[in-house]
Amino acid sequence: MSEWSCGWPAPAKLNLMLRVVGRREDGYHELQTVFQFLQMADTLDFRMRTDGQIQRASEMPGVSEEQDLTIRAARLLQAAVGENSGVDIRIEKKLPMGAGLGGGSSDAATVLVALNRLWGCGLSGDDLAELGLSLGADVPVFVHGQAAWAEGVGECIEAIELPEPWFVVLVPASHVSTATVFQDPDLTRDSPRITIRAFVAGDTRNDCLPVVRKRYPEVAQAIDWLSDFADARLTGTGACVFAGFDTQVAAKRVLAQLPTGKRGFIARGMNRSPLLDRLAEESRAQ
Repeated sequence: MSEWSCGWPAPAKLNLMLRVVGRREDGYHELQTVFQFLQMADTLDFRMRTDGQIQRASEMPGVSEEQDLTIRAARLLQAAVGENSGVDIRIEKKLPMGAGLGGGSSDAATVLVALNRLWGCGLSGDDLAELGLSLGADVPVFVHGQAAWAEGVGECIEAIELPEPWFVVLVPASHVSTATVFQDPDLTRDSPRITIRAFVAGDTRNDCLPVVRKRYPEVAQAIDWLSDFADARLTGTGACVFAGFDTQVAAKRVLAQLPTGKRGFIARGMNRSPLLDRLAEESRAQ
């Protein structure tokens, strides 16, 4: 067996804004959104195999191998380039699932980026993003690794420079179904498009929030509580809600007041994914 290649990060993201601006004939919704990464991440390790097998080396409770986006991403890349090598994938999971933080999509993107390097596939970032889009609309932004303005179903990406505040992120005890939210008849599907300038000026609404508030009372309670301290928002379809603060001290002060039994954390916003730094580190070591 080869040695493990360790420490490949899969960071969380926040949707700082989300507008549903239309619906396509294939049923997918046209969106406008803004992605920024968080300084909190899952960590993936890889061990190359010579038998072509792709296997998990860690447990993922409640997720079968067929559903696991890390396994699916590895098999997708293997098939796309005709790779004969295999891999064992080990993951240290820190990001909650079903929380709107993009954990599964980020894990898949890290698999594509890491194995493209470790297998020597030679695909470009655009090639990997196109592959990743079939796994999830958020995967391309994690592949490219830059905070982004995104449109379409999430595949039309433009890098954007944003302030990097400290975020308080609350994790309600709810697992929000994205499909359920987007199927809800009350969801706004015809928001007017806005510009990056309008977003920067403060238009940060999330069209999914009214539906999520209605369906998930714990999310509504979390956003109401956090709104007492700052502009509280929903990331994606949730369940996580967040607010930005200028300093780590201010963020910690708010988190310290979180009622007993409620979950939350603080993390710095990041315009550059740590995955790019890990990739550069791998390149220097070669």
